[in-house]
Amino acid sequence: MTTLHDPSVRGFASDNYSGIHPEVLAAITAANDGHQVAYGEDVYTERLQDLVARHFGEGTEAFPVFNGTGANVVGLQSMLPRWGAVISASTAHINVDEGGAPERVGGIKILNVPTDDGKLTPDLIDREAWGWGDEHRAQPLVVSITQSTELGTLYTVDEVRTIADHAHAHGMHLHMDGARISNAAASLDVPLRAFTRDAGVDVLSFGGTKNGAMLGEAVVVLTPEAATGLKYLRKLDMQLSSKMRFVSAQLVALLEGDLWLRNARHSNAMAQRLRAGVEAGLADGSIHGVSFTQPTQANGVFATLPEGVADRLRESFRFYDWDAARSEVRWMCSFDTSETDIDAFIAAIARETSAV
Repeated sequence: MTTLHDPSVRGFASDNYSGIHPEVLAAITAANDGHQVAYGEDVYTERLQDLVARHFGEGTEAFPVFNGTGANVVGLQSMLPRWGAVISASTAHINVDEGGAPERVGGIKILNVPTDDGKLTPDLIDREAWGWGDEHRAQPLVVSITQSTELGTLYTVDEVRTIADHAHAHGMHLHMDGARISNAAASLDVPLRAFTRDAGVDVLSFGGTKNGAMLGEAVVVLTPEAATGLKYLRKLDMQLSSKMRFVSAQLVALLEGDLWLRNARHSNAMAQRLRAGVEAGLADGSIHGVSFTQPTQANGVFATLPEGVADRLRESFRFYDWDAARSEVRWMCSFDTSETDIDAFIAAIARETSAV
């Protein structure tokens, strides 16, 4: 097939824009020869279970799915009765970026709480953690947090543990959307289980797509009694892959060695290089009018730009507005973002802000 795109084009819109890491692509190829039993009874999915136990602890179980929305919907459904509700930050992906799938497909009420940094706290949770036993109110039975958050911020290990303890004390379970969980672990410099199972998280959406996979996430059950029916819900929600070996092989490639960590460390480092370069430009006067709106703790940089600058920059580098009303943008770095990419983007920012 003729290549239809220009491989030299680079952007900062999303870590979903990147391709497949060569080691993950090689794993797909390696899994391709011959026949394997369909629907998860293959050796790659079996190997994935071993690796999940290694990273998250014995007694955990992974259910591979196609994408992050599917992982969140299936995982949350398994944690809730029909009358259950989920407390989340207002910026959470399940609240604003999944097309209503939790509500329309999952039948789940989202009780969202405004936050400045994308993070929940016990006090914020308590704004919606009430009404148990009231038949007129959807029952808050799960708290969902995102790590790293949609605003690029991180929960520390202690913050996750505090939330888990608070949720459990109220009879609620804790779900974690880990679309960028590897970036969080790389930034915190702790094992994956440190801020998940060991900190009290019950069910996890483990992300692979944003960290070098072609497609593929997994619902990881850390507390078996917190989730029921996943075997059936995954099929019911159209997330059961017949050729599951190709989803599992990608996650195996990430988790078997340190590829998940190498990729995350690199994308985080590129975000730090971008922020540092802009800060240096502001200090020496080569960049004007840029302000940062969130700390850069993972692989995303959030900033405001002078009027008109974002559109001019997008003529060369695609990225998204985060809050157009206040000229806030989001710049995301990927496993394949290079120092050359960053330096070229910083130079473009300097050029366009100097023209204001």
